[in-house]
Amino acid sequence: MSFGGGGLRGGGGGGGRGGPGGGRGGLGGGARGGKDAGKRYFFRRRKVCKFCADKIDYIDYKDVKLLSGFVPERGKVLPRRMFGTCAEHQRKLTLAIKRARNIALLPFAAD
Repeated sequence: MSFGGGGLRGGGGGGGRGGPGGGRGGLGGGARGGKDAGKRYFFRRRKVCKFCADKIDYIDYKDVKLLSGFVPERGKVLPRRMFGTCAEHQRKLTLAIKRARNIALLPFAAD
């Protein structure tokens, strides 16, 4: 049994990456039969660097409240793609987290 477009599996590619195919739950083309008739386009907002937006130049290693938002319970430094920080601020953030770990403000790893 054919359903005109993407079929039961399809839904397009790149779901969640800004490309076409974010529409879930449809059966493709439906009654109209066109290839792109049932597809919806998902637009994800580009993440903006928090430090650039607030115009923060120096990331203080003693500010545990700020740094702990970028470190999960396991103690790893989360990558840029998670928060949208720019490369310059990610380097400064990593340095601040390492300094805070050395003076025992942040844990190295989970207990």
